[in-house]
Amino acid sequence: MQQASLPQAAAPGQLPAAAPALPDPVRTPSAAPAPHAAPHTPGPGGGPASWAQQGPGPARPEQPHLQGADQPVVPWKPPVDDPFQQLARDQASARPAGLGKRFAARLVDNLVLGAVVGAAAIPLTVRALDHIDRKITAAKETGETVTVWLLDSTTGSLLGALLAAFLLLGFLLEALPTAKWGRTLGKKLFGLDVRDIESHETPSLGAALRRWLVYGVLGLVVLGVVNVLWCLFDRPWRQCWHDKAARTFVAG
Repeated sequence: MQQASLPQAAAPGQLPAAAPALPDPVRTPSAAPAPHAAPHTPGPGGGPASWAQQGPGPARPEQPHLQGADQPVVPWKPPVDDPFQQLARDQASARPAGLGKRFAARLVDNLVLGAVVGAAAIPLTVRALDHIDRKITAAKETGETVTVWLLDSTTGSLLGALLAAFLLLGFLLEALPTAKWGRTLGKKLFGLDVRDIESHETPSLGAALRRWLVYGVLGLVVLGVVNVLWCLFDRPWRQCWHDKAARTFVAG
């Protein structure tokens, strides 16, 4: 059985023998950093680095490109007004037209209607004059004093045809455009409109026809002048008699 040798005491004048070297402690390798571990920021407090400091991470979907200062700025535009609402506001704010424009528009309409009716009246008038001339010639041939009536069945039918042409052409040139667009040729030239007095919209065909018949029939007699001049005294809508019959007014 071996005994462990003890170190001998050093003799006087001799250095003590060096102690045998002890084996180094086993060093275990430090644990590898966990994958994707966030690095610590230097400085007091430490702690994991922020997302912006961690460097490139996993791929993320591409974000849409935002408008930068290097791109032109689109100027702001006010919203466009609704044309239908604007039309409704214009209709609601309509006021009676000036009398000067109304008389000028009426003059233009009368000239147009008179020219068309005159063109239709020429052949009817020629036929009526020929018929009367034949009646006078026949009366002279009898050698007796007789009364020649200018108005008979022939001239009466021709006069009725002329009256019908006047009313029909007036319907085509006055009532129909008024019901469809609210204006005739003369009113269009001077920026006027015929509107219903309650709704301020274009009058119906019945109202436009009634308006024309009252104006046309009164225009054949002396009362037509009073009808046209009535708007000088009427308040507040400046209506003539044909406007009152159709419940309309002239806006402008």
